[in-house]
Amino acid sequence: MPKLFAVSIALFLLLGAGYGLIQAARSIPWNCDDWQAFAHADRTIAILESLAENRGKTLYCGIDQSDTFAKAETWAAGKDRNERDDTVYWGERGSFRGFIAAQEGWLTDGESGITGQSIATIFEFPKEERRRVKRVKRFQVGTTADITAAASCGQPSGLICSDWGAIPSVPNGTVAVAQQAARLIAVGRTITQPLNWQLDWQTNIITRPGETDSSATPNAAWWQGQAETAAEAASACQARGAKYVAGSAKFGPGHNDNKGLNGDNLGWFYGPDLQAGSAYIYQARQSRTWTATCKKTVRRSRR
Repeated sequence: MPKLFAVSIALFLLLGAGYGLIQAARSIPWNCDDWQAFAHADRTIAILESLAENRGKTLYCGIDQSDTFAKAETWAAGKDRNERDDTVYWGERGSFRGFIAAQEGWLTDGESGITGQSIATIFEFPKEERRRVKRVKRFQVGTTADITAAASCGQPSGLICSDWGAIPSVPNGTVAVAQQAARLIAVGRTITQPLNWQLDWQTNIITRPGETDSSATPNAAWWQGQAETAAEAASACQARGAKYVAGSAKFGPGHNDNKGLNGDNLGWFYGPDLQAGSAYIYQARQSRTWTATCKKTVRRSRR
């Protein structure tokens, strides 16, 4: 008998302590200082906008505490937009996706949803998770679009260029002949060879009637390497928070046509006139444009 009495006393004390803890938890006052009701002539809009603006705060603050809205009219305004798995109201003041089951039970006095939950559960307005969206953005970089015969190698035009050819060892009488001889030397030929040759800017292959085709200096592989080097060092990618897409660099035609002078799109530059008496001597070099792709990963949050 004494043992049973002791057990009863312990059980009574335990239950009493638990009840006291529950009562203490429910007696914590709500802080509604940051609840802002939205004023609008249309009562439904006022309720929906207030719910959206105060998302994550307590319904208790806007209903029981301040008497801003009644439970019944709050449920009537929001029930047709109640979807816990998707945002269904996008307002001027914010957005929300519906009441949790415990809120439904409280708002409808048990007709919808569930009851018997703690105040903390009932009055917590649900927060929708933010989804991280990743999108890859690509854009082109390279030489400027407006390139003229007055352009220069490197910056700001971005042109890639060959080295200057050697100075011709034999003076030439006219500007046209002197420049033609300089071009011949610049691609690895000698001025003693006939000048009726053509050079393809894409392959850098020399073609001359009665002669086997031969590769010029520099060749296409060298130009491709220059394009890749320029692309990897391009500040345009880094300045926009992007990276160069490896292998995307390509070289293009030179900055001018030079039609009728040993091939189109070779982009010839001529060094200073080294005039000696009545003769003209020039150095020559070629240009090429280039393009490449930059890639940037854009991440942002979406409700």
